[in-house]
Amino acid sequence: MANTDEVSSDLSYADSLWKAADALRGQVDAAEYKHVVLGLLFLKYISDSFDSRREELRTELEKDSIRGEQLERLLESRDEYTAERVFWVPPEARWQNLQNQAARPEIATLIDDAILAVERDNPDLKGKLPRDYARRSIEPIKLKRLIELVADIGFKGSREKARDMLGRVYEYFLGKFAAAEGKLGGEFYTPRSVVRVLVEMLEPYQGRIYDPACGSGGMFVQSEKFVEAHGGQRTDVSIFGQESNPTTWRLAHMNLAIHGIEARLGEQPADTFLRDQHPDLKADFVLANPPFNVSDWSGQLLRGDKRWVYGDPPVGNANYAWIQHFIHHLAPPNGRGGGMAGFVMANGSLSSNTSGEGEIRRKIIEADLVDCIVALPAQLFFTTGIPVCLWFLTRDKSGRNIRRGTPNRPGGRSGETLFIDARRLGTMQTRVLRVLTGVEQAECVPGTGDPLPESDIGRIVYAYRQWRGEHAPEWWNKAECGAWAFAPTPGFANPATIGEIAKHGHVLTPGRYVGAEEQEDDLEPFSEKYPRLVAALEDHLVQGERLTGIVRKRLRGLYDE
Repeated sequence: MANTDEVSSDLSYADSLWKAADALRGQVDAAEYKHVVLGLLFLKYISDSFDSRREELRTELEKDSIRGEQLERLLESRDEYTAERVFWVPPEARWQNLQNQAARPEIATLIDDAILAVERDNPDLKGKLPRDYARRSIEPIKLKRLIELVADIGFKGSREKARDMLGRVYEYFLGKFAAAEGKLGGEFYTPRSVVRVLVEMLEPYQGRIYDPACGSGGMFVQSEKFVEAHGGQRTDVSIFGQESNPTTWRLAHMNLAIHGIEARLGEQPADTFLRDQHPDLKADFVLANPPFNVSDWSGQLLRGDKRWVYGDPPVGNANYAWIQHFIHHLAPPNGRGGGMAGFVMANGSLSSNTSGEGEIRRKIIEADLVDCIVALPAQLFFTTGIPVCLWFLTRDKSGRNIRRGTPNRPGGRSGETLFIDARRLGTMQTRVLRVLTGVEQAECVPGTGDPLPESDIGRIVYAYRQWRGEHAPEWWNKAECGAWAFAPTPGFANPATIGEIAKHGHVLTPGRYVGAEEQEDDLEPFSEKYPRLVAALEDHLVQGERLTGIVRKRLRGLYDE
């Protein structure tokens, strides 16, 4: 795991790069420009990785006294690179070659040719990289400057360090492009703090991870980081995904390739409802941020589909189609428990009764699939300022599907759902965007990657883990953090039984179950507080009348002039 200084340095570097790249954008739309910049970043990375392996190979061969033509021939042996999981980069696509020709007026066409050559010689990348640089009509001089800017990025050193660095730069750029695109940015990017909550709640240590609306692959990247932060290997998880937007599908492939993550995202981009590319998959973990409240999802063509076990979703809203699609792909209960899902959904899904949604929700609740509901604060997303929620479903509430077990709740949590109202959490990062703390290295427990208990994400995650009866983390200090035991917190977290939920008409809005937040008593007697407040109010009213008089006088003066 990278140390704090490295991460901070990389992000500072990424910010400088972003400002320089954005200055060159000019009138090019951000949605177009991101493919230009991210495609060049990818070419630079695979070329640097290739050069790094080439130097390693040269050293190995020279130690064996291999020189001259034989040395040069072996340096161009594709197998020597692919055996080390390094992409083979043909001569015309190598970065130095592109940089040497950056001043040519046809540089955009040369970049297209380089990308086609990379795809030609690396079947795993065929059709998965952004092309059409020539079609995007970017001035050659600006493309030249952008190439020079990217050329200054040093993805050298060990391949692992280079990969980690580029991964952070790539993620940073994705977030910046999502912000620049505003509402459209949410089609390919889920805010890191939201992804972090989903991953920390599900704890995907091992198994099959599935995201049927994977965007640029952020859920997968965060899942792999979780595994590595807890001493696991990348091979401990298998990645499955699907994405319908062709350009976003390519972004995902580049993002995962940069992070060294192998994934099955389907042979081509495709609609998840109409062309499920993993029809037989039963996943251990489903993580998703689907496009919710979508009215045009071809629902009329899918009446009676085998996925709609709890009822046909309304044709005019895809929310319960997504929810039932997730359930369909969850692994059934087995010796290790069953599958778990965590996903973002519109708040309306918690209470809507239109077009049969309330009946579908009732059946899902009565099947004891709903494990936890988290109400999130507003303004976390680029796509919408309205608050959304997180659903967590599970096939098995015995605790067998939780890796470290549930010793503090050996009987399981059957028939219960935890409700968390996190609407008051978060910090405004900009005038319009809020973030949850617990993502950055400084907000995590040193050496573990776990969010600090006092962070926003820590409060949500540890309340959930305590309620499930999990072991306390090894670093948990009772004196500093309090007892590791769940206790209902008025206004924040409280469980409810299926029977109690039924009394509320099977509505899942957390505010109905967590109660009101306890107010700290200031110990001032009411007999003293009331007169004081009345006096203060009268002073404010007098001040208001005085200021109103001043404003009226000024306005009359303007009229007289």
